[in-house]
Amino acid sequence: MSIRSMIESVVGELELKKRWRQLKARKKQLPESHRKAHDAVERYLMYSAGIADGAILTAMAEDLLDLFEQGAADGTPVSAIVGDDPVEFAEEFARNYSEGAWIKKERARLEDAINSITDGDLDKLDHRKDES
Repeated sequence: MSIRSMIESVVGELELKKRWRQLKARKKQLPESHRKAHDAVERYLMYSAGIADGAILTAMAEDLLDLFEQGAADGTPVSAIVGDDPVEFAEEFARNYSEGAWIKKERARLEDAINSITDGDLDKLDHRKDES
C-alpha cells in the first residue's frame, strides 16, 4: 500500500466519521415521533441490509434521515412515511443500496460456482477455492 493510498484511506475514514457525527446531530432535531421511527428503521437496516461499504452505509443513513426530516418539515405523519408495512418500507429502501451489500459478492460467487459446475469447468472452480 502506497503512502498516498494510506493517506486517502485515513482521510476518507475521517470524512465518513465527520458525516456520521453530523447525521447524529441532525437526528436530534427531529420531532420525537419521527426520531423514534427513524431509529427503528435505521436499526433494522443496520442489521438486515448487510452493507459492508462505509461510504454506501453513510449515504443510506443520510438519505433515510433526509426522508424523515422532509416528512417532519411537511407535517407528514410517520405512518404516511413508512406506510402500512414498515418492514416492506425498510426492505424497499435498502434495495436502493444493494451494491454495497456483502451478499452481492457472495451471490456472484455462488452463480460462478454453479455455472462452472454446469459448464464442466471444474478446474476453474477448484482454482478459485485456493484463492479464498
